Amino acid sequence: MKNILLLIVLCTCTTILSAQFVAKMVVKEDIPGICDKNEVYSLFESFKGQDEAKSQFTDEQIEQKLNTNVAFLKENVKYKDEGMVSIIINCEGEVVQCEMDNKTKSEILDEQIVAIFKTLGPWTAGELDGKAVDTVLLFSFEIKKGVLELN
Repeated sequence: MKNILLLIVLCTCTTILSAQFVAKMVVKEDIPGICDKNEVYSLFESFKGQDEAKSQFTDEQIEQKLNTNVAFLKENVKYKDEGMVSIIINCEGEVVQCEMDNKTKSEILDEQIVAIFKTLGPWTAGELDGKAVDTVLLFSFEIKKGVLELN
């Protein structure tokens, strides 16, 4: 009896450990260009079979573009803030939505940051188990002394 119980526990643990964590986004509005609004994922590179959508630019290059091209930061060298941008990349690698998820204290700054993020294409679509899927990416950032750093 103990052996059967041990076998059941072992099988249950093996099943749980091999399960894959996938975060699915609930999309309530229509987003033009999205492939399947019921299948939008936030993927995690650390999990087998999940590949995030990727920009042609590295995080360092994105930071450089933001710090070089966002006029608000140049004009406000002592500015301190934080925020987050969300981008939805469809299954074809196209940006279908880009907006501030956590806004800064400045609407002008938010608009300028979003404008730069919209220029980061082309993208490689995210993949889940080898299939291209719609994905959402979050870029959180912090601004200290007028310099933006991605977190």
